[in-house]
Amino acid sequence: MSKTVLVVDDEARLVNLVKAYLEQGGFRVVTAKNGRDALFVARQEKPDLILLDIMMPEMDGHEFMRVHRQERQTPIILLTAKVEEDDKIIGLELGADDYVTKPFSPRELLARVRSVLRRCAQPVDNSARLRVAGVSLDLERFLVEVDGERIDLTRSEFDLLAILMGSPGRAFSRLDLLDRLQGTTFEGSERTVDVHIKNLRAKIEPNPRQPRYVETVYGVGYRFAPE
Repeated sequence: MSKTVLVVDDEARLVNLVKAYLEQGGFRVVTAKNGRDALFVARQEKPDLILLDIMMPEMDGHEFMRVHRQERQTPIILLTAKVEEDDKIIGLELGADDYVTKPFSPRELLARVRSVLRRCAQPVDNSARLRVAGVSLDLERFLVEVDGERIDLTRSEFDLLAILMGSPGRAFSRLDLLDRLQGTTFEGSERTVDVHIKNLRAKIEPNPRQPRYVETVYGVGYRFAPE
């Protein structure tokens, strides 16, 4: 069965082009022209992935994400302009998985979509469960518990945590983590990893300012503290 992608943008020409690219790539595509319409379509269609513009009338991409993330953890790729660096970071902080900068090539867009969907379709490790210190990950059911309490993570946050927990004590560079998350770095910046780490700490750490689990290795990157 074809995967369904929801494309949300108020620029009709761009939506039609993206729709054509994705349909040629074998995807089923549904569309919306603003965040408000997108909420309705997402609830009805339950897409496998959302391509989301930020600047839109009625409800912009950031507000859409705030509402949608309370309902579902659908992978989201932002469609952004090069000048919207702050908007990219805000979007990542709200739980976006990746971003594509306009103008983009059909090949790059399809590669990003497939990379995110492939990552979401299978666990990042062959083990069914990871448990380190007070954190437990069920990789088959996509469940996270910290000291017995259920925690909701986005897919990127979950995958990042699984990578770190898979090798407790090992220091991963930001570029290594970015490559493992995206499959290819494309234009992704190391700041993307920092934002995901910030979000992850806010959810699993007793005190995010003094991390107990996800430690910073200065001059290198990050590691999960061994027991």
